Amino acid sequence: MKILHTADWHLGKLVHQLHMTEDQAYVLNRIRALIIEEQPDVIIIAGDLYDRAVPPKEAVELLNNTLTEMIFDLGIPVLAITGNHDSSDRLHFGSEMFRRQQLYLQTHIEGCTTPVTLQDEFGSVHFYLIPYMEPADARRAFEDDAIVTHHQAMEAVLTNIQATMNEQDRHVLIGHAFLAGGMESESEERLSMVGGTPYIDVDLFSAFDYVALGHLHQPQRVKHEHIRYAGSILKYSFSEANHKKSVTMVTLNGSGIDRIEQHPLSPKRDMIVKEGYLQEFLEGEDAGSEDYVHIKLLDEGQLLDPMGKLRKVYPNALSLERVGFLGNTTDTVRHIQERKKMSHLDLFQSFYENVKGKEMDENRREYIAEVIQSLMKEERDQ
Repeated sequence: MKILHTADWHLGKLVHQLHMTEDQAYVLNRIRALIIEEQPDVIIIAGDLYDRAVPPKEAVELLNNTLTEMIFDLGIPVLAITGNHDSSDRLHFGSEMFRRQQLYLQTHIEGCTTPVTLQDEFGSVHFYLIPYMEPADARRAFEDDAIVTHHQAMEAVLTNIQATMNEQDRHVLIGHAFLAGGMESESEERLSMVGGTPYIDVDLFSAFDYVALGHLHQPQRVKHEHIRYAGSILKYSFSEANHKKSVTMVTLNGSGIDRIEQHPLSPKRDMIVKEGYLQEFLEGEDAGSEDYVHIKLLDEGQLLDPMGKLRKVYPNALSLERVGFLGNTTDTVRHIQERKKMSHLDLFQSFYENVKGKEMDENRREYIAEVIQSLMKEERDQ
């Protein structure tokens, strides 16, 4: 059985207030060409189909057209889950009806322990679709108040799954989560929770032949070859400028994985970071490039409308950084980078300590964490 693993489409994404729909349509068309060439037996989309709970009309049309072509025109089953950017309630509408057309879309934890079973020449392959979930979702589903972390939530799900697994068959897990040891980038929404971290131990997944993950935007394996993030289909921030975007093709034989291949995705416009002096850019050989560009200017003096001048050369210059004008900013840059890595709760706690001049007590911390969780869930479900 040949499986195409992709994730983190983020349809409807805005990057520096620029709609990415045209670029997303282009790369999805590249994936379509790959599907026609490689003829996979099943397509996996491991969460974050949309970038926000209420996507724009163009994003909905693009997803509808893409899935319709995959399922009806190309005749390939699609197995998909919701991610932390998706609205599980909105995407749940019609999901039971879609299953009859081979679109298996799992949006809630309820029912996720029952696999979708497909057949090949060697027998059954069981696919377990586990959408993004908060610990509170698992607490309600399993009626277990001891579940307070993402790790414990996933452990509860997998304990139920493994109790019914037939060791003679092959098993594939599809999830949207943050595994400890995975490499992050700035464009991913940081997960937060009360009293701990969002990380899940990779060793929980040892019983599966392949683990198809979404959430982290850099294609990567985590500790084992068969536990993989497909990565996003496009670069969604300049922190991803050095990423090589791809989809993953997995071939199963009768006993498990036969081979794993990464197929690169070429975007319509790349996202790059360039550093140099203004005059060098204006006289550069790559003038007229339509790539999305973040410019780091080394000029130390005052400049008149540098972005206006740069956009005559690079029409898609999206951001400008005056590294030369600021002088020695190593400490400032390091401070900014550290803050980008902080969770919503840590950022609020830092703000509280700056304003109040004292540390936040544990009761207030737990209350604020619950408020943040509630707001994030409300935003996803809108």
